[in-house]
Amino acid sequence: MTFYKCIRTGVDNPDSGLGCYAMTPTDYSKFGGFFDKVIRDYHGDESGSKKHETDWDTDDADYDVKKLGQDELSMRVRVGRNLLGFNLPGKMSKEERIKFELRMLPAFEQLVEKYGGKVHSLTPDFGDSGANPNLISDEEYKSLVDAHVMFKDMDADPYLKSAGISSDWPYGRGCWQSEDKMRIIWFGEEDQLRIMCMKKGSNLLEVFSNLNEMLSTVESIEGIEFAKDEQYGYVTSCPSNLGTGMRASVHVKIPNLTADGTDAKAKEVCKPLGLSVRGTGGEHTPIGADGTVDISPSARLFI
Repeated sequence: MTFYKCIRTGVDNPDSGLGCYAMTPTDYSKFGGFFDKVIRDYHGDESGSKKHETDWDTDDADYDVKKLGQDELSMRVRVGRNLLGFNLPGKMSKEERIKFELRMLPAFEQLVEKYGGKVHSLTPDFGDSGANPNLISDEEYKSLVDAHVMFKDMDADPYLKSAGISSDWPYGRGCWQSEDKMRIIWFGEEDQLRIMCMKKGSNLLEVFSNLNEMLSTVESIEGIEFAKDEQYGYVTSCPSNLGTGMRASVHVKIPNLTADGTDAKAKEVCKPLGLSVRGTGGEHTPIGADGTVDISPSARLFI
């Protein structure tokens, strides 16, 4: 039954990119005969024997996009992380989602001490643990979604719905945002945590370094230990995000390639370059009315 849950999104949605999600951190080894083939095919390991090693060394390269003729861009770098001791979101019950949010509250308190900001939670109540002091209104939630601070209603996504990832919405969902608006942690989305830094600017290294610093802070907090796989690095729900779990993206306006109102031509150009194209609100969202798209490297694993 657990294996069927892993592949159900692909059965229900034939147009799904990979059509599978892990339900627990050990699924990648438990169902290794299936997942290993999917992972190595998707991430381009023809040898069948590569092992991922995460390396944050940026060398001495120049990351200023102004030198490429670009103006300031909307830049975002994020990583997906999941904690040891919990099922992945596709298998979490309502009670486990609440338990996870409660586990994260002391961590968020320490982040607030260092970076300021506040927690915005959608969880109506904590069950036997009482009221939720961080609960926000529907109007506040909509405002955060419109500002691209919070993720959209996951229950409307057929891929996540089939995988069980959007179950029990909105319990266990929310985010923390720092005072300077540059640092955000989503909880309860496709992965238990999506840790990200964003900024409008030209130096890509700035958001990358900010993220590395924040990750070090989160990992140093007692009771926080990220799930890892010996072969594939950081464990994520979707095999496409294994390895670094990282997605570094910029918003770029390409009106000529999107003149037909879609990103089809942009994807055709970008795919051979190892780049992914998404809408401005993320995967399965539309492009901007002015032709703005979200572009990021496709590779996460074995790099």
